[in-house]
Amino acid sequence: MNANWYDVLDVEPTASNDEIRTSWRRAVADLDPTDRRFRVFNQAAEVLLDPDRRAAYDAELERERSDEAKPRRKDRSETEASLLARPRSRLSHLMNRTVPQTVTERDRRRDLPLVPGWGLVVAAALVAASLLVAGVLVSKPSDAAVADDTQAAQAAAERAIVPLLSYDARHLDQSAAAAQPYMTDNEKEQYDKLFAVVRQNAPRTGTVIQAKYLASGIVRSGTDRVDVLVFVDQATRNKQHPRVPVTYKNQVTVTMAKVGGQWLVDDLTTNEDHS
Repeated sequence: MNANWYDVLDVEPTASNDEIRTSWRRAVADLDPTDRRFRVFNQAAEVLLDPDRRAAYDAELERERSDEAKPRRKDRSETEASLLARPRSRLSHLMNRTVPQTVTERDRRRDLPLVPGWGLVVAAALVAASLLVAGVLVSKPSDAAVADDTQAAQAAAERAIVPLLSYDARHLDQSAAAAQPYMTDNEKEQYDKLFAVVRQNAPRTGTVIQAKYLASGIVRSGTDRVDVLVFVDQATRNKQHPRVPVTYKNQVTVTMAKVGGQWLVDDLTTNEDHS
C-alpha cells in the first residue's frame, strides 16, 4: 500500500487529535515555510485533524486495503499496480495512469481541489519567488560556472519532461525512442522496466498520455547535479474516454546529472497531493 497521511506524520491510524497535532508540530519545527515538506506536513494535519475529512479519508484507505486483498491474476507476472507500489521509481506513478469512470466521481473523492493549469503557472512563480527569498533558489551564484550549469540543466529538464511523461498506445516504439536521449544509463534502466509493462497494458486500454510543460524552478544547484522542480499537466485518454481527456496536474522534481558534458535526467520524484 502506498504511503498515506498517517505515514507522513508518523502516527498510527488510531492516533488521537492531540497525538497528531504533537507529531505535526515536531515535524515542522525546524523547517522553513518555503520547504516543500512543510506544505506536505500541513496538508496531512489539515486532513487528519478535521473529523469529516478524516472519516472520508479512512474510508478511502479501507477501500484501498480491500482492493489490495483481492486475488491477483496468475497470468501476469507484474502489473501496473505492483509497479506503482515501488518506492524507487516514481516515474511509474506518472506513466501508469488509470482514467476514472467519471471526472465527477474522482473530484468527489479528492481531499483537495483540482488546480487549473494557469493556477500551476502562478504557483510555480510563487514557489520560485519564495525559494529566492529563502536563499534556496540560486539566481545569482558567485561562481559563473555554477550559474551556467544551473541554467543548462534547467533547460534540459524542461526539454526532457514531455517525452519522458508521454506515450501513445498506437506508437509505443516511437514514444520510447523519443525519451531515450534524455536519460542517464541509470534512469534508462528504470524507464525500460516500466515501459515493458506499458507495452503489455497500453494496447489493451488504448491509453494515450500527453504531457505539457508549464513552468520550472531550481531547487538545488551544483556543477554536476541540479534538482529542477517542474510543473506539468498530463492529459490522459483511453478507450473509456477517447475524446475528452482527464488532466492530471503534477509537480516533479527532476534530478539532472552532467554526463560527458551533457545534462541528462538521472531521477524523477513526484510531489503530488495524496488523494
